[in-house]
Amino acid sequence: MKDGDAVGPGGAPRVGQRAELTREVSKRDIELFTELSGDRNPLHYDEALAKRTTFGGIIVQGGVTSAILNAVVAEKLPGPGTVFLHVDWNFKAPVKPGDKITGAVEVIKVRSDKPITELKTTVTRGDGVVVLEGEALCYTMPLLRPPG
Repeated sequence: MKDGDAVGPGGAPRVGQRAELTREVSKRDIELFTELSGDRNPLHYDEALAKRTTFGGIIVQGGVTSAILNAVVAEKLPGPGTVFLHVDWNFKAPVKPGDKITGAVEVIKVRSDKPITELKTTVTRGDGVVVLEGEALCYTMPLLRPPG
């Protein structure tokens, strides 16, 4: 990015910068995601069925797991005005209601000609298991600042 193209309070992102957020996932998250997406997979609702699977119980939708990365990118790094252009995520392990998850990003490349940033992305459960990993390409729009 060019010098005048600062995209957040700290300016343009730099390779090696990291940011993260942690939250506890709840059954209500499943309900809200179902309302939004229409995903009514019994793995998210039918305890008896879910217990008979390799997951051993109810799991949250992948969209609930990955959503924490939306928050990290929009709120922390690169920051407000950022949208995903492309994501390449591998879901490695399940997340269950009651699990604490931490979404983390690390800047691995910053374009000098455009406000585009490549990020390493991970979501880790509270027990240390990585449940999602991959990369994301982001574009950050300079936000209009109020006059004065």
